[in-house]
Amino acid sequence: MIDDCASNFADIAAVILPNHMARMRAAIAEPRTLNEFCTYGIGLKTMLRRLGQVHDLSGCYVLLRHDKPFYVGISRGVVGRLRQHGMGKTHFDASLAYRMACEKIAHETTRNEAMKNPAFRQAFDEAQQLLLDSNVAFIEISNPLELYLFEAYCAMELNTSEWNTFRTH
Repeated sequence: MIDDCASNFADIAAVILPNHMARMRAAIAEPRTLNEFCTYGIGLKTMLRRLGQVHDLSGCYVLLRHDKPFYVGISRGVVGRLRQHGMGKTHFDASLAYRMACEKIAHETTRNEAMKNPAFRQAFDEAQQLLLDSNVAFIEISNPLELYLFEAYCAMELNTSEWNTFRTH
């Protein structure tokens, strides 16, 4: 049993992942704005209270532009991760904005050096604003194995190949 997942792979593939996808599609039908999670002066605890949560949730989220999914992500703390996408200042925190900026301003330097370059920083800030103007849908998935498998399943199902990658370092 991996990560306390009592299901076998056949059940995960045939039942569990499609059920999570149905819940995600329902969430996509009623998205929230990412900007809603990224208000300066409103902390994570306040945001969680507004969502009726005591603790941040483990789950999967989908970013949407003009109702079209463009990125699927997972986190053990979804609300905190959404805040990083919109408010993060480094390539670690706002990794998607960093990757988007790299598409506009290619560089041969380190990530830290790129972030110090004014032209690159402007592209990063523009990418982050684009993310803030996006919508987001998310679902809770508490089992880590189901969560990791669902990220790839959801990205493939929603065809978010422009920004999703599963290459490792």
